[in-house]
Amino acid sequence: MSKANRAKRKKNNAGAGQKAADERDTAPMSPYKAAFYAVLLSGVIFGGWSIWQAQSTEAAFLNIANAHKSDLGRVQHMKNLGRGHLTPGQGFTYPDRFPTSGPHAPVWTTPGMYTNFQPDVMLVHALEHGNIVIYYDRIADDDFKVLEEWAGLYSNQWSGIVVMKRPGLGDEVVLTAWTKMLRLKTFDAGPAAAFVDAYRGRGPEHPVR
Repeated sequence: MSKANRAKRKKNNAGAGQKAADERDTAPMSPYKAAFYAVLLSGVIFGGWSIWQAQSTEAAFLNIANAHKSDLGRVQHMKNLGRGHLTPGQGFTYPDRFPTSGPHAPVWTTPGMYTNFQPDVMLVHALEHGNIVIYYDRIADDDFKVLEEWAGLYSNQWSGIVVMKRPGLGDEVVLTAWTKMLRLKTFDAGPAAAFVDAYRGRGPEHPVR
């Protein structure tokens, strides 16, 4: 084959390769691939939005807490009744309706929102971990949403928030930490946030703040 023919064949092959590449570039995307990229993109957007929302919620919470530090003077400092562990299934009668220390169950109530009964012996163990336990009975819907936001914001087992319905409290809201208590005649986000920020994550078992 002459040198001219070899050059011509090489040029034709190159042209065919470029044409195939162009066809691949302009070929419609399969519906499966399109769906995959759509889910991936929405995940990135949602993930970024969720992080921004959490940061915004925490910033608002900390602003309220910092503005109401003076309300910490209302906190009751309770007697330390010890940190002993009970045997599984064993009960204990605490001297206070809302215990803040003392012998407790080997398992604990994890952070979150509860409408079902949680034993005091498990709640005290949650306090030992560094969690805050908030008791309510009858609060406005907007205030309940605030507590839901806080519980969602702080859910670590060593620095979380347990929100529990306690029938009979009426409008009163009670916040407890290890050997600490704050009683509010009605829910007030200012002193409540100051209490949570001051004592969350500072339990005797594993302080993380």
